[in-house]
Amino acid sequence: MFQRLFGRERHANRAITDALYAQIVAAARQTVFYSHWNVPDTPLGRFEMLSLHMFLFQHRLRRESGVAQEVAQVLIDEFFLDVDHSLRELGIGDVGVPKRMKKLAKMFYGRTAAYDDALERNDVDGLTAALARNVRPDAGTWPEASQLADYVVDARRQLAAQPTESIASGTAAFPLPREAAR
Repeated sequence: MFQRLFGRERHANRAITDALYAQIVAAARQTVFYSHWNVPDTPLGRFEMLSLHMFLFQHRLRRESGVAQEVAQVLIDEFFLDVDHSLRELGIGDVGVPKRMKKLAKMFYGRTAAYDDALERNDVDGLTAALARNVRPDAGTWPEASQLADYVVDARRQLAAQPTESIASGTAAFPLPREAAR
């Protein structure tokens, strides 16, 4: 028991968590989202993209059990710790952070329900509408939403093809957006 709590396994688990979270963040920060697809390069826009990629990761592992389920839970915890830290870096005080965290958590889970529903029904139009509604609520029309929806479908497919053991050991590869692959 002490070896697990204080030994190598704990450090190995932290390394896996750090590696996976870094891959999720890197995927969410791909330049094409902001430069070509007009995702707002703002704290909220970055939250939307990180939420989307965290959803894709969670979606991949949701029916898994054992270590994979533990990894999924640790990563969602890491995500919310990162959001909390980001709020504090933006100057939100200790009193305001819990209120904003509650709002952002509600946003995250609402979005993931909409994205999950659309993916489960293979409804690319519904996914496109949900992305537009969430990522660019201020835009009357957002033509690039369909490109982002295509990316989400590709990412889902690519993550599904990766062995669970590979993901649970620290490797989750997201695709390059089609625009960036050219």
